[in-house]
Amino acid sequence: MPETTVREPAARQPALLSITPREERSDRAASEAPAASRGFGGGQAARAGKRKGGQKRGNALSKADWGPLGKHPDLEAIIARQRLHLPRSGRLTPAQVNQAWKRCAAEHHPDRGGAHDTMQLVNGARDLLLGRDLA
Repeated sequence: MPETTVREPAARQPALLSITPREERSDRAASEAPAASRGFGGGQAARAGKRKGGQKRGNALSKADWGPLGKHPDLEAIIARQRLHLPRSGRLTPAQVNQAWKRCAAEHHPDRGGAHDTMQLVNGARDLLLGRDLA
């Protein structure tokens, strides 16, 4: 019976039929491509959870989130938010605080029939939320 050989195409595609022993095939496959680059993932599973700098991303809140305008304000900031009719939690922008202050100032200003003490509380709430010092 004549011996048949299978030639590999020029484009380096794997042959459909291989007649080499299994030991040689496994050694050759291991030397041709590293384990991380085989398959569809391209080694993504090995890098899962790592960032570019090699550090994991923290799931803690930033320092700004604990401030008066941040996601988790302290008790004084919550009271100030209530005084200005703002949401008690969540992030705020300085523009939102100023708009709320203008609405409350128009309602509670002493020249428009409001009380002087209430206007002072509204101004104090705005100053606390915007981080303005009284000094």
